[in-house]
Amino acid sequence: MLQNIDYAIGFCIFCVIVCSLIAPSDNIGYFALISIFLTAVKLITKPNEQFLMNRADKFLLLYFIFVLISLAGSSLFYLSLKGFFKTLTYLGFYISFIHYLKDNRGMLKYILLTIGLSALSQDFVAVQQNFQSVSEISGWQDMSRLNPEEVMTRVYGTLKPYNPNLFGGYMLSVLPATLIAVFLPLRNKHYKTAFIGFLCFIMTCITVILTGCRGAYVGLFVELILLSIFTYKMLSPLYKKIYKAFLTFVSLITFFVVIILPPLRARIFSIFAFRGDSSNSFRFNVYNSCMQIFKDNWLLGIGCGNQNFREIYGLYMKTGFDALSAYNIYLETAVESGIFALLSFLAFLYQNLSNAIKYISRKCNIKSLYLIIAVVSLAGMLVHGFVDTVFFRPQIQFIFWIMIGIIRVLI
Repeated sequence: MLQNIDYAIGFCIFCVIVCSLIAPSDNIGYFALISIFLTAVKLITKPNEQFLMNRADKFLLLYFIFVLISLAGSSLFYLSLKGFFKTLTYLGFYISFIHYLKDNRGMLKYILLTIGLSALSQDFVAVQQNFQSVSEISGWQDMSRLNPEEVMTRVYGTLKPYNPNLFGGYMLSVLPATLIAVFLPLRNKHYKTAFIGFLCFIMTCITVILTGCRGAYVGLFVELILLSIFTYKMLSPLYKKIYKAFLTFVSLITFFVVIILPPLRARIFSIFAFRGDSSNSFRFNVYNSCMQIFKDNWLLGIGCGNQNFREIYGLYMKTGFDALSAYNIYLETAVESGIFALLSFLAFLYQNLSNAIKYISRKCNIKSLYLIIAVVSLAGMLVHGFVDTVFFRPQIQFIFWIMIGIIRVLI
């Protein structure tokens, strides 16, 4: 059994990816916990097996220490303990994933392909929901200032709990993985297959738009800009002029589509309405309350976890503006675990992303293509995180650690 333990760990990793589409959060976590347990068994029982930390991992360890200290000092210890165990599960999965990938690098393309196929399955669901004009499960738009023709049907896929913002964040995180079906065929000069893969990428972009998630729109814009830059860098001088003309044409078509579709135009323009949009105004009120929490708990935070946050937030919130989170992942981290935990986590991200970008800028090989997918995915998630905290949902969180793990193993 120990000789084949990697097969079991790999199976659990694939189950985490696939189960994210339909399973509740706890069920997704079970497979992650099994992979963590099996990795621990592998490290203990196999000779010469060890986990070596690089510089970025040291920042992550520092982050974990501050989270642990925050837990110990939390006024709601037992509620915070539940959130701490979730954090521990994510970090354990990260260690399990990079240890598995270190010995099984050939499986990386299959992992990304599985993520890409998961995205494609949700594309079909999203298109179906859009044409069926699914009814809202909760208030997802401020319709007080909209004409009937400007009301958008917001799709939510099969992810649980049903929420278009969660769905938008998830599709944003998995969008770059669909490029694996473009990059690999192009390297092997299978142009028809690469074209089909490109259509899958376009379809996933459309799905992000159909979610109506404005934070995902901004993240999508950033992802497309990064992809354009990386692609331009890798092209030969002969094709760069053609590529610039192509990008100009696509930009004009996109602008034209936004202008002629009232629901999409209204949704995008509402980003700049600030207090004029109820969703924007709600977030500003939450930010103000969370800043007060942070000022009172800036050193160690209030402790991890959604339930812990809700209890403390109730003491600071503006009447009528109850919230499940801070609607900003950086503010949420600072509120829960303090300023030093936030700085440690940001240093961890910076170290990984800067290493990946330096490698991409120097070389053009298959490793660079994998790193581009990881960097673009992370950029989209981190930008979306400025206005939402669906990042902490397991469907997105596990993709985040997979992408970080890819950079960690390849650099």
